[in-house]
Amino acid sequence: MRIAVTGSIATDHLMVVPGRFAEQLLKEQLERVSLSFLADRLEVRRGGVGANIAFGLGLLGLDPVLVGAAGVDFAEYGTWLRTNGVDTAEVRVSERLHTARFVCTTDDDQNQIATFYAGAMAEASRIDLASVAERTGTPRFVLVGADDPGAMLRHTATAHRLGIPVAADPSQQLARLDRDEARQLVDRARWLFTNEYEAALLLERTGWTERDLLGRVGTWITTLGEAGVSLARQGADALRIPAVPADRIADPTGAGDGFRSGFLAGTAWGYTQEQSARLGCALATTVLESVGTQEYKLAPSDLLARIDQTYGRDAARALEPGLARVS
Repeated sequence: MRIAVTGSIATDHLMVVPGRFAEQLLKEQLERVSLSFLADRLEVRRGGVGANIAFGLGLLGLDPVLVGAAGVDFAEYGTWLRTNGVDTAEVRVSERLHTARFVCTTDDDQNQIATFYAGAMAEASRIDLASVAERTGTPRFVLVGADDPGAMLRHTATAHRLGIPVAADPSQQLARLDRDEARQLVDRARWLFTNEYEAALLLERTGWTERDLLGRVGTWITTLGEAGVSLARQGADALRIPAVPADRIADPTGAGDGFRSGFLAGTAWGYTQEQSARLGCALATTVLESVGTQEYKLAPSDLLARIDQTYGRDAARALEPGLARVS
């Protein structure tokens, strides 16, 4: 059975301007700002958490089904994803809106001015996960990633109704959710993904204590950056998995999505959570060392070497059968 990945599909337009925004801001005119910056660099990158996670799973040979909404400009992006092993047949393509877009301008002090256009993502709530399951086969599990909140709630409810295990990953949308919505998205999840900041925000949004939350999910997985990952379960001490050291950090964007791809792939292959987290950490570091969330290449020998160096030869040997399937 396959993995269904629901979540945002987006393109990022990243610009860099020389100098500092502050040099063009006049304190006495802040109520009537009209500024124009001349950028000297533009990078257009494919993104969106759903697409990023599906991309990683595709490279690992899992043939994931991407479930999300894209715009009239999706043709080239869709071809890219299919070329890299992602099934895009269940992507809803809007007839009038563009794919969600993140436009960000950064100055020399790393200050940023950004705008997010939801675009076609607003149509994601029209997608029926039950119909997707009928067409593609009931997935082994479904990841519910950051998306239109209505879509996230609908997919979660449908998965529970159909008895499909849920990996909850509300991430960037947590700040938009009220208490009931946040509780509905994570309650009964088999796996819950957050980073350290999102973990604290989730407790604030749900009004639950850490103990309450652990009583409502299977495993709570918290990524901790260079400190690695924590796996927490009710009634057991949290398991800490060290990060895989990076030779260089080119771009941190998308590393968390890479971890999720590796963890979910390991889980689909039947590995323990500790083994799956090690694979996730190795993949996250691979993403860290490339610019862009979907520009990295995967070589099984490289992943195994990283795992060997960080966790030992036995850990690498255990993951060899799964990675042997990666072409």
